[in-house]
Amino acid sequence: MKAYDSLSVSTVLPDELAALRMLAKNLRWSWRPSAERLFAGIDERLWRACGRNPVVMLCSLPASRVAELAADGAFLARLRHEAENLAAYLQSDRWFHERTRATEDEATSVAYFSMEFGITESLPVYSGGLGVLAGDHLKSASDLGAPVIGIGLLYTYGYFSQTLSREGWQQEAYTEHPPTDLAVDPVLDAEGQQVHVALGFPDGRSLDIALWEAQVGSVPLLLLDTNLPTNPEDFRAITDRLYGGDAEHRIRQEIVLGIGGVRAVQAYAELRGRRQPTVFHLNEGHAGFSGIERIGQLMAEGETFDTALAIVRSSTVFTTHTPVPAGIDRFDAHLVQRYLGSSGGHTLVPEVPAARIMDLGAEDDPGRFNMAHLGLRLAQYANGVAKLHGVVSRGMFAKLYPGVEPEEVPIGSITNGVHIPSWTRPAMMPVIEAMNGGRDLATSNTWDDPDAVGAEELWRIRGELRAELVSRARDSVRASWKARGAQDAELGWVRDVLDPSRLTVGFARRVSTYKRLTLMLQDRERLARILNNPERPVQFVIAGKAHPADMGGKQLLQQLVAFADEAGVRDRIVFLPDYNVTIAKHLVAGSDVWLNNPVRPQEASGTSGMKAVMNGCLTFSISDGWWDEMADDSVGWTIPDTSGVDEHTRDALEAGALYDILEHEIAPLFYDRDERGLPVEWVEKVRRSIAIVGPKVAAERMVRDYVNDLYLPAGRSARIAADRVETRAFASWLGDVRAAWSSVRVESVAAAGPAPRTGESLRLSARVELGQLSTDDVLVEAIVGTPGEQGDLLGARIVQMSPASERPSEFLADVPLDAPGRLGYTVRVQPKHAFLQAPAELGLVRYPV
Repeated sequence: MKAYDSLSVSTVLPDELAALRMLAKNLRWSWRPSAERLFAGIDERLWRACGRNPVVMLCSLPASRVAELAADGAFLARLRHEAENLAAYLQSDRWFHERTRATEDEATSVAYFSMEFGITESLPVYSGGLGVLAGDHLKSASDLGAPVIGIGLLYTYGYFSQTLSREGWQQEAYTEHPPTDLAVDPVLDAEGQQVHVALGFPDGRSLDIALWEAQVGSVPLLLLDTNLPTNPEDFRAITDRLYGGDAEHRIRQEIVLGIGGVRAVQAYAELRGRRQPTVFHLNEGHAGFSGIERIGQLMAEGETFDTALAIVRSSTVFTTHTPVPAGIDRFDAHLVQRYLGSSGGHTLVPEVPAARIMDLGAEDDPGRFNMAHLGLRLAQYANGVAKLHGVVSRGMFAKLYPGVEPEEVPIGSITNGVHIPSWTRPAMMPVIEAMNGGRDLATSNTWDDPDAVGAEELWRIRGELRAELVSRARDSVRASWKARGAQDAELGWVRDVLDPSRLTVGFARRVSTYKRLTLMLQDRERLARILNNPERPVQFVIAGKAHPADMGGKQLLQQLVAFADEAGVRDRIVFLPDYNVTIAKHLVAGSDVWLNNPVRPQEASGTSGMKAVMNGCLTFSISDGWWDEMADDSVGWTIPDTSGVDEHTRDALEAGALYDILEHEIAPLFYDRDERGLPVEWVEKVRRSIAIVGPKVAAERMVRDYVNDLYLPAGRSARIAADRVETRAFASWLGDVRAAWSSVRVESVAAAGPAPRTGESLRLSARVELGQLSTDDVLVEAIVGTPGEQGDLLGARIVQMSPASERPSEFLADVPLDAPGRLGYTVRVQPKHAFLQAPAELGLVRYPV
């Protein structure tokens, strides 16, 4: 029969259980195992059915179970313990407070903008590595007490769920996630109304944005939502899906994140009585428009564009995660002009001249607006996410700083990291804590006691984690084949998929061509022989998603799945669909070896391998990303890369090296056992990997580096720039320097005295025409080195020159000489000012003609 009507029945928690809702609404439970066990223990089946989402589970509990819990003394004691622990955590002073107490740095406050945040599966506002990195950033900031506020978007559907067709083709599905099902609360004003900010879009249209807040430990995460009844349908769709839609959809999202995000965080800080952000950190170029909004606010106060730009630059940090130009967001210039300015007037930020906005995003193609260029021109502090990525970024963006050698481009590097409590499985956490000597993991730079856990115990834990992965993989394979249309009668082979005693290789990441998911398939017959080796068998567990619009990535995925479907290997190589945080946690922990084989140097960092290290999984990688700076034969294996050949030859050669190392080095070491059945050398390699690499790849180290190297310096620059008189003078000086620079010339360079000898100094002099500038406005440097075949200086040293007292246009330097041989030299001139972090910022350089 049909229902006449329907209504919703809600669960009411009595006072004894009220703390459950408080714990559910602070996402610290996601990295505190005892809190997660508390929720799971309420109803294990319901917990799994709700996607490990405590908010949904608490709303789904029957009254009978609520009554049982309220009368369960042991449960109430555990609940009280978790509530008291969270309260103590939120109230405690931590590393940042100790680092800055009683100094001006104590006033630093950071607004951290990111397109996605991967905190936990139950808050689906992320897609992959960038989001998980941002989530780990917030978690570590919380553990360290760093004053960070996250700003992102609340996506109605989030990212897609992945299934496979019978033919192995990726299929996407989107699920709606209403805010009531998430660990978010509306940001309310004094009258109890949800706070909104508005944006003025073209054609006189107004966009309404609602503010939601998620608590990530002590760090608030503001999420902006346009899916509101007050908005027209096309505006409601702005925050529908992550990385979905066309270019106009994307620019609208980035406008909401950047411009709306600045207005939101300012309103939030004022409402909550918090310090207004002094530092604005842009995690990739998606939030670049935030700087335009800040410039507009300063211009509305009466400042010129140049003064406002100087103030904004002083306090902006820009992190690039992109090692190839194709990965940068670039918009049609006309599209940007339509939203941010036009010949008929201005729209979103009316105070800022449209031409100046377009200049900030300019690139070689005058028809394109480059978001990475915008971010770099708005930020006085910039970094890549690994040492090699810093080198790549300096070369990729060198054109923004003409006349400057790539190594002097003002882009540094802070290597990414992963949040230790989030990614270390509970069984491995005591191992890490013992190796660290029981100290605070959040502040430890080294783990000095690698022998604290015995080899047999470490091997036992590794076996448990591998067995757990095998069990979950079998369940996943069965569910995947059922979804692909298979019948139970044809799935008997699934119970023998994988073996908890075999060498297990893990590979999981976003499926894109440069990551080379199918490099292992270059020689399928050889791979099959390695998998089925009777004495030293190997098995692969693989996961990953291709972007819905990436047909090339989907084809690679289908090729891999087709190989894994073949009867001869399907129990030795499996693909786990719908890669997510939960799958990742089991994969990085249960694998013995983590494979990473991108095209060098196209992997900016690659944090999945870092998570594996934390769990005793060994690294097997191309020398790219983070492994390039930490590669060590005693803790992993490096696949040799090639250069100077076509891509097909490159892939064949590097795949051959992969097979050789796996077959002749990794597998023999894993299966070499002593009389106890213990692979002694393997376990020692695991021990060294955890103790040596672990603290280097921790997000807690990463956030400390951001604080020390970028946040505190940017906060100091912001305080200096807050003196508007001084900043106006600096902006005026910038204008004068640019206007006068065409008249600056290095007219002559000479080496004085007899031929120099080692142990002596070479006196260099240069005559410099400065035009309207003074000697205080410039930095004159002598550069010496060995002349190369093309005339370039190799092993160059830079020595600052000083003006001669009797002739201000002449500059002198004494260069100490140590080694004999040919010596080349030149001189250059750059602007100099106390407000500049590096002379190269302005891209103004003069060499001798």
